[in-house]
Formats: sequence, structure tokens, C-alpha cells
Amino acid sequence: MYSADLPQELISVIGSEKIEFAAKAKRFQARGTTIIMFAFAIFWCGFISIFVVVFFGPLLRGEEVHFTSNGEEVVGSAENLAPMLLPGVIIGVFVLVGIGLMIFAIRNAVREGGYFVGTPTRFLRYRSGALNAYDWEQFTGNIAANFAKGDITFELRTGKMVSKKNGPDRFVADSIELSGVDNVVEIERLCRKRIKENDPTPANAASVPDHL
Repeated sequence: MYSADLPQELISVIGSEKIEFAAKAKRFQARGTTIIMFAFAIFWCGFISIFVVVFFGPLLRGEEVHFTSNGEEVVGSAENLAPMLLPGVIIGVFVLVGIGLMIFAIRNAVREGGYFVGTPTRFLRYRSGALNAYDWEQFTGNIAANFAKGDITFELRTGKMVSKKNGPDRFVADSIELSGVDNVVEIERLCRKRIKENDPTPANAASVPDHL
């Protein structure tokens, strides 16, 4: 990709810096992630639809609905909806969650991948008018690449602690993903070089006295 193909806003931010690579991602995220999201959303909606049919189906046919609440049998009907309000609201919430999951999956499937630029001093991401700039020292150097699909993921030093119910808290690092880009091999090589050059760890280690 040529620098002339970049959005003018991004070119203005880069200024006189040398562009070592520029790429436009065809996708917001990897196809595998999108497929998993769709599969989960479809499973969720399909599973909840069973309860919708079982619970509300008889009402549409003018029949009574029989179910158990707190160990007692309850009967609901079109003329007596009060017993069905609470379970109906609960089922409705799960239906809305399923719809939300499907919308989220579709949104990510069609979302713009964005532009990515590397200079000697930083890594820039520009998408939908929003710009993020990262100094090379912010990357850990852990890189995952799928050269065949044009996907590459860079791990950042920032992140968050995630609590686990049956185990210790775990640190989950932030990451930057490029999906469906050209020249992944060259991008990986250039980024790894800059990350290694700006790795703050060796400098920190060298500052520790030998006798400690």
C-alpha cells in the first residue's frame, strides 16, 4: 500500500516521519473469531427459542400454559397473564441478549478494518476517524501471525486483571490485531525489529547493581 492512499488526517499526524510500512486491513477481526461469534449467537438464539415456543406457543393457540413455580403448579392463559409475567420477563431478557449477540457479531463482520502505519518511533492505527498511536516500547514482542490469511496480532504491555471463580486472578494483555492485510511477512519483520530496538527491559536490567 502506498502512503498516498492513506487518509489525509493520518498523513497529517505522521508529518515528516518516515513511513516504514502502511497497510489497510480488510477485516476488523480474523474470520475465525467472526465465525465463533456467529455460531455462539445462533446457538444462544436457537436455545432460547425453545423456551419461547414452549412458554408462549400455547397462548397463541388459545390454550393454557402449565408450569411449576416454587413447587406449586401454576396455570396461565390469555385471560390470566399475571402468573406468567415474571417468567415471561426473564425469557424476554434472554431473547434480548441473543439479539444483542447477533447484532454484535454482524457489526464486527462488516466493521471497517482500518489503516495501520509503522514509523521508526511509533505504530499508528486509524479507523473510523479515530487515531491511536503507540510507542514501540509499549509492545511486549509477542507476535502471532497467520501469513496465509494475512492476520497478525501484537501484544501490548498494558492490560487488565481478570478474576477467576476457581483460581487466581489472571492478567490479560491488550492487543492490536490486523486482519486481511498484504505483506504480513514484511510487516512482522519490521515491527519485530523496532520492538526489539525499543525494548525497555534490557535497559532496566542493566541499571540494577551486580551486588544485589
